[in-house]
Parts: sequence; C-alpha cells; structure tokens
Amino acid sequence: MSSVTTFTGLQFLLAQMDLSSFEFPGGVRGFTGFTMLVHMFFAELFVGFAIAAPVLQAWGARTGSPRMDRLAHSMVRFNVLTFSSGATFAVLFLVLLVGFYPQVTAALFTHFFYFIVIAMASMILALWGMYSYYYKWDRYSVLNKRRHALLGFTMGAFIWIWMVIMTGIDTFMTTGGGPNATQITEGNVSSFGAALSGLFNPMFVEMILHRTFANLSWPAFALAAWAAFMYIRSKTQEDKAFYDWSTSVGLTWGTGFLLIQPISGFFIAYAMMSGGGYARLTGEGGGTTTSNLLYSNLVMVVLLFVLSNVAMYMGAGRHPDLAGRRPIQFFTLIAALAGVYSISPLADFPVFWIRYVAMLIMVLATVGSFVTYVRGRMRFRYGSPGVGYRVVLLSLGVIAAVTALNMGFMKSNSRVPYTVYNQSEFTVEAEKPPSGFGG
Repeated sequence: MSSVTTFTGLQFLLAQMDLSSFEFPGGVRGFTGFTMLVHMFFAELFVGFAIAAPVLQAWGARTGSPRMDRLAHSMVRFNVLTFSSGATFAVLFLVLLVGFYPQVTAALFTHFFYFIVIAMASMILALWGMYSYYYKWDRYSVLNKRRHALLGFTMGAFIWIWMVIMTGIDTFMTTGGGPNATQITEGNVSSFGAALSGLFNPMFVEMILHRTFANLSWPAFALAAWAAFMYIRSKTQEDKAFYDWSTSVGLTWGTGFLLIQPISGFFIAYAMMSGGGYARLTGEGGGTTTSNLLYSNLVMVVLLFVLSNVAMYMGAGRHPDLAGRRPIQFFTLIAALAGVYSISPLADFPVFWIRYVAMLIMVLATVGSFVTYVRGRMRFRYGSPGVGYRVVLLSLGVIAAVTALNMGFMKSNSRVPYTVYNQSEFTVEAEKPPSGFGG
C-alpha cells in the first residue's frame, strides 16, 4: 500500500514540474553525445578485455605461467563488475535517441533491422559466455582448461561480431553509405540487400581494423595504469612482483597495437574522400571544429608514442645487465624529434606530406624500441619499478582514454550537420545543411 502511495505521489510531483526552461549542457546533441561517450568508455574496455582475457589464459596454460591466469581472471572480473554501468548508459543513450531523434532512429532501426537482431543475439551470447567463463573459473580452469578457454573465446568472438555490426551502422551514418549509396526511403527500409550495402560503405573495413586494434591498445594501457596504481597498495612482495609484471604486459600489448593505429587511421581518412565529410574533417577551405579535434588528437597520438618509448626505456632497467636501454634511448630520441616535428608549424615545409613522413619515422623508431624491449623481457626481474615509470604509465592510461573518446567525438562531428551524412532529411536538430555540402 505504501509503494502505491509513493508512486502516486511521484506522479503528482512530476506533473507539477515545469521542464520547459530546462536546458541540457551543450544542448540536446551535447548531452546525447556525452551519454554515448560514457557508454563507449566502458564498452571499449569491455571489448578489449573480453578478447584479451581468454588469449592470456590460453597462453598461460601453454607456458605454465600462473600470472597469466591471474591477470586474465582480473580482466574478466572487471567486465562482470562494470557491465551494468556501461549498459545503463547504453539504455539512456537509446532513450535519448528515440526521444530527441525519432525520425532518424526509426529509419536506422528499420533499415538495419535484421543486423540489429543479429547484434543483439551476439550480445546475449557474449554475456552468456562471460558469466559462464567467470563463475565456472575455479572448477573448469583446473579440471577442463580447454572447455573453459572455449567459453572465454565465445565471449570474445560474439562481442567482436556485435562491434562489427555497430561499426557498420556507425560508418554508414558517417559516410551516408558512400557516393553511390541507396538513400533511405520508404521503398527500401527493412530491405536486407540495401542494409548489407549500407554496412559495406567506404569506411567499413578500415574502421573495423582500426577499432579492433584500438580496443586492444588503449585498454592495455589502462591495464598498465591500473597495475601501476595497485602496486602502491600491495603489501606482499609476491603482489608487488605480479603488478609490476602486469604493467609490462599492458605496456607491451598497448604499444604493439598502437603501432598499427596511425596507418589504419590514414586509410580511414582516405576512405572518407570517396564518401564522408573529409573536407570538414581536415578543415579544407577553412578551419572547423572537427579539424581542431583532428589536430588535438594528433598531439595526443604523438604523446602516446613518445611516452610509450619513455616507459619502455625505464622498464628496460629491470634487465640484470641493463641490456637494451641504450638502443631504446636512441630510438626514443628519434621518435620524440619526429613526433614533435609532425605537430609543429614546420611540418608543411618543404611540402605538406612531410608531416606524414615524420609520423612514419616516429612509428618505425617505436618499432625499434618495441623489438628491443620485448627481446629483453624474458630476463626482467619484477618487483621494484621506479616512481617515474609508474607516473608515465598512469599518464599513458589517461591520455589513451581521452584519445579514444576524442576520436569518436571527432568522427561524429565530421558528418555535422547531418545525422546520416549527405541525406538532407536527416539533419542535426533544426539545422539545415549548407548548399552543396557533401555533394
């Protein structure tokens, strides 16, 4: 009876509230975007850990390393504990889409109906795999390692399928499906062929590669930052050695997948030239919000590369003979000089593409540091990392997270004022696309 009274009172209170003057921070679009970014923060960590955890466990079973098993368990435990947070913001984002953008939401949900059903089925199977993998850990990881690892790979595989389908819809909105794409009309909504054509837009393959490796790179940096923090709280020498070792694993994986990102990012931008807001992205004909975001992201990518080199140089001090520190120091200096040049005003001299050459040199120098670091890891002695090393890892984790979220914000801005690029009936709020935009 009391619950009915409370509910009736809540209805009365809501009926008396005047929300006509209430304004969301940054407007409707800003609030919707913020909600999506919070969801993506958890979702990207979820995808990265879901793919990496069973790989680490299988690797640990093959090499007989109990640390691998412990780290894999910690990663899937993080997913179990934080899934509800990411899902809450996903539901809120969906509510905002339906409420504020009913036309485009209805069109996309109808147009990609079959693929959304497949995506949701993949999510359910991924969650089944995750909970089975986690709650049967103590029994299956000892008595039946193969079956247990299979549950983990099921989790990773199905969440990757979900990511691929969502990436297809996302890139369709960014490119409008490409220059020769079929427009969303009453005649082709719910058409499987039209939806399939929309998924395979000019950015689709490039974005899948970029997003897959990004979801393995920045969560690995987050893992290294978490381990650096947990080291401070550790009481026993065994725990200190484990968390120090974990920082090395996170740094290795994060840097290894980071090496691919500038190359795949270049091909994404190139794909947008044939379908998407390339001019808005790069600021051709005048600076734009998106071109400013592109430059800020470039600065953060350079920071990621330079700090990764610095972290590998400091981490190589674990080697009993300090082997590899001198070569890594040399490669770090080259990467830093090339990276700073690529973001400096001099980067367009003598020709504009020198910027890309400088970035390529930065990547190749980091490859040299990476190979040297990995070769020395087998003899590292873990347990006493320096304070500077831990500070660098914490910085890498924060910068990697901001870069990943800012990349998504930049991509979304590249299609403004459209919600589906180059389809004038789908525009941002009440804005009208300028004459000839995206033609």
